[in-house]
Amino acid sequence: MRELILGGARSGKSRLAEQRASDCEQRGMQVIYIATAEALDGEMAERLMHHRANRPAHWLTVEEPVHLAQALKTYAAANRCLLVDCLTLWLSAVLFQGEGGAQLEAGLPLTCPKFWQERQALLDVLPQLPGDIIIVSNEIGSGVVPENRLARRFADEQGRLNQDVAALCERVTLSIAGLPLALRG
Repeated sequence: MRELILGGARSGKSRLAEQRASDCEQRGMQVIYIATAEALDGEMAERLMHHRANRPAHWLTVEEPVHLAQALKTYAAANRCLLVDCLTLWLSAVLFQGEGGAQLEAGLPLTCPKFWQERQALLDVLPQLPGDIIIVSNEIGSGVVPENRLARRFADEQGRLNQDVAALCERVTLSIAGLPLALRG
């Protein structure tokens, strides 16, 4: 079973994903938390500490900000639940490491091979994975259109990625104010 959990900032999406993973654990599955965030500043380090404190200490945590498809392939098993938090931070890392960010900022077509390879690898591996996969992602397209070009381009890529991942998931849930709204499944 693959599930995509979408929501805005502080919408309860991570909490819902952790509840779903706990349900898997009660069914006898091992939970592996795949963290895509990097503590690049003090504020992000605080956010990561908050997330760590809220999940069970016995869950294995794998930190992988870029090579998500490979991490999924490595850790997926029939008796495991992989929780990926979050797709938005992964997209940011893949886009902005190297030439992708410069292309976006300049308003050029996004031709960065690393971005396209990592993105396609994720979409290729997702349907093949055994076990349960829970993916958290931000729904950033519900707000105002960003003022600057870079933010608009990132929102476009995030929206396209969410659509492509949702198409591969049996369950898609939108979390709003801590309440889940089933979109599929």
